[in-house]
Amino acid sequence: MDDPVSSIRNLGPATDAVYARAGITTATQLRELGPDAAYAMLLKSGARPHFISFYAMVMGLQGRPWNDCKGKEKDALRERFDAIKDGVTPDPLSGIEKILNEIGVIERH
Repeated sequence: MDDPVSSIRNLGPATDAVYARAGITTATQLRELGPDAAYAMLLKSGARPHFISFYAMVMGLQGRPWNDCKGKEKDALRERFDAIKDGVTPDPLSGIEKILNEIGVIERH
């Protein structure tokens, strides 16, 4: 069995559920996807975009503390974050709508 996503530095136990909703269930899977693809998957699954969560993940995948990102490096990460955010359309059935659809309360059109 592989380690959970929360075994990566900066990612706490609550992140396991958030990443699992996006289909990312292991630390290895997150590393193989890379931060940009993984973050796009999170947004598509209905997670709200938040710059700190993005750069904390990037830093964690590098084995660095979340607040180690500064200056030009942080500016470059912000550009990446904005590009990911702007390029993703969330699934209209995410969150509670997805659950209601799964149990047959609402139907996807």
